[in-house]
Amino acid sequence: MHVECLASANPLTHVVDHPWYVLKGPGLPELTLMSNHVFMMLVAAGLLMLIIPRFARVPAEGEEVDQLTPRGGRNAIETICTFLRDFVARPNMGEHTDRFIPYVWTAFFFILTINLLGLLPLEPITRFFSGSIGLDHPIYGTATGNIWVTATLAICTFFMIVVNGLRLHGMTYVKHFFMGPFPINVVIAFLEVIGLFAKTFALAVRLFANMMAGHILLAVLVSFIASAGAVSAILGFGVAVPVVIGSVAITLLELFVAFLQAFIFTFLSCVFIGQAVNIHHEEHEGHEEAHGPHGTEAAH
Repeated sequence: MHVECLASANPLTHVVDHPWYVLKGPGLPELTLMSNHVFMMLVAAGLLMLIIPRFARVPAEGEEVDQLTPRGGRNAIETICTFLRDFVARPNMGEHTDRFIPYVWTAFFFILTINLLGLLPLEPITRFFSGSIGLDHPIYGTATGNIWVTATLAICTFFMIVVNGLRLHGMTYVKHFFMGPFPINVVIAFLEVIGLFAKTFALAVRLFANMMAGHILLAVLVSFIASAGAVSAILGFGVAVPVVIGSVAITLLELFVAFLQAFIFTFLSCVFIGQAVNIHHEEHEGHEEAHGPHGTEAAH
């Protein structure tokens, strides 16, 4: 991160989004058409469209055993996809796993790619040509450190929950919110609806907060070097040594968090979608617990 920017004493400079082109109209709110975070998302989508098909492609030549044996990048992609399908999606979605696994894979790899792009030191590289294309800021940033981005991802999961719950079960999905006798069932339904929105809120804030916190911490630490260097060069060097060591440790932690947060978002999405599409299974289990495995009332 550049010292001259950090000297502005605002660590959020390296975290917040920087608009490039904003559409303005009389009486209308400003609409950002392109920004650092939008560009990074487009880069992530482009990389995935280029890399994933290349790694997932089965060789057209060679023996049949060699064609069916994944190696290198294909082995890594297949291992991740298999793990997400068999150990994350299937325990929660059951028979509906194959229906929703494309969304699960897409969400995981998209979030992971954005998180990893945000760790690259792109600012000093893009600073040289950003001015020549009319930009006030270098091109860099972690798009998942933007609440609007994580909220959009969470809303996608929200629609997957509601739309598929209604599509697969119709009014039964609505009725399962009303548990118990009247008027208790109305209160429970109200709480269930609040819980549905709370799940979406949690998905958005968890990803946003964890990705933003690490970058803010790094920016604050490096700003200590600029502040100390403004006093004296010796003090700046003395502060720089522990700050650099701490920054390396935090960067390694952020690398782990990049994978972890992509997994957590995917895992929670599977849990929430599974709860919506498996309501008959849940009701059947509840019926067996109340009446026993053979249909008779369980003895107390």
